[in-house]
Amino acid sequence: MYIRNMRLEDSETVGHLLEQMGYPNTQSFLPKRIQQLSKDTKEKLLVVEDNQKVIAFISVHLIPQIAVEGDFARISYFAVDENIRSQGVGKLVEEHITALAISLECDRIELHSHSRRTEAHRFYFRQGYEEVPKYLVKHLKSVS
Repeated sequence: MYIRNMRLEDSETVGHLLEQMGYPNTQSFLPKRIQQLSKDTKEKLLVVEDNQKVIAFISVHLIPQIAVEGDFARISYFAVDENIRSQGVGKLVEEHITALAISLECDRIELHSHSRRTEAHRFYFRQGYEEVPKYLVKHLKSVS
């Protein structure tokens, strides 16, 4: 099992993992998004491969800050195949991302996790994350 950069040919499997998270119908635009995000130096798209099969992925954004010295990393999507959860894959990825964030001089890692994802919350709490209330969103007109 190892972590590597996401490739275009991973889009079908990543799409299935996104479906498991409740994001259906990504296949039509996912290859384009992988290509676009892979070119951005502030984006990290990684997959976990085991026996030549992608079993997890994570998308992390590196965000500079103006008011403090360190930058921060934001996990936007993180999924482990539902058939192999609770077997240490998520912990491996989270530890990898933590080391990466530290090496890039980030002072924290942030993420948003919907209230319905209670199992994910337990995982993050075990990894040392804490809840920081008040997440505000302004929904904009659809891009399609």
